[in-house]
Amino acid sequence: METLFIVIAALFIVAGIAGAFIPIVPGTPLSYMGILILHFTKGDLFGWLFLISWGVVVAITVTLDSFLPAEGARRAGGSRLGIYGALIGAVAGLIFFAPAGILFGPIIGAFIGEFMAGKKTDSALRAAMGTFVGYLLATGLKAGVSIILAFYFFSNISA
Repeated sequence: METLFIVIAALFIVAGIAGAFIPIVPGTPLSYMGILILHFTKGDLFGWLFLISWGVVVAITVTLDSFLPAEGARRAGGSRLGIYGALIGAVAGLIFFAPAGILFGPIIGAFIGEFMAGKKTDSALRAAMGTFVGYLLATGLKAGVSIILAFYFFSNISA
């Protein structure tokens, strides 16, 4: 039974890493669930300070994941329509044009959103690029946290 729980936890870890790059999948919380499952399966494998600290890091990461693309757009002069366009573009790019759509979907979506908000082409493109930079920063943060949690998971799996 322990092996089954460890396999399930490993699937959470892998889904967490994938979720760092897929906009609608909560990557870091899934990775954290994998750590928690391993912790309780193996019998208090990690300390409580470790678990609480990483829980806080995951909560901050989830918050920044929503905040960074919007902040990138705001700093580049973007509007709400541009931000929503970036999100819709990210999801549409993932579903219909993966893997390239993951990169280009948010840019195209933000550009279309800004254009619909009445911005001129150069202003819409600047806001789209700001959204994209924020999106890349958020993705890098999620990937980093998920990979670190995966490291802790796989280095303690046999403990």
